[in-house]
Amino acid sequence: MKVNNSLYDNSVHIIGRTKLTYILWYIVHALFFVNPLNPISRVKIFWLRIFGAQIGNGVNIKPGVTVKYPWKLTIGDCSWVGENVWIDNVDMVIIGSNVCLSQGALLLTGSHDHTSESFDYLCGKIIIENGVWIGAKSVVGKNVTCRSHSILGINSVAEKSLESYVIYKGNPAIAVVKRQIIK
Repeated sequence: MKVNNSLYDNSVHIIGRTKLTYILWYIVHALFFVNPLNPISRVKIFWLRIFGAQIGNGVNIKPGVTVKYPWKLTIGDCSWVGENVWIDNVDMVIIGSNVCLSQGALLLTGSHDHTSESFDYLCGKIIIENGVWIGAKSVVGKNVTCRSHSILGINSVAEKSLESYVIYKGNPAIAVVKRQIIK
């Protein structure tokens, strides 16, 4: 069977807003998010909220962050989004409080059915619970929940959910050790 990309459906139901909203977001995103001349987190948070994101208090968004659809994003209090993080959220991304998304992390809610002639789009939400640390250059895939205080190590790939208080490493990510927090 051959893939027929002309059958691929990229209509507005995936975007979840009008094309005008998407175009306006694209312009704001270019001016205030990926533009290295704007390091001010509060400005980014302002625009995310204007476009429908739910952002808590004390959130820090570093330069070079990409957010595909802010209306499909929730971030809890005191979370940190590092340089060049890419939130490719064609489905909901829910980030809890006290979360760290390190530099270059990728949250990827979509994929394609490689067995389908029409290369059907597959998507699923990502949930990152409180206290999670996603390491630099790591990838979290669709339908993954990173449970409370789990860690995804540097350059690792999570295609399955992570258990609470466990450190994962590798591609695919596997559990390597229980996380011990010293008070």
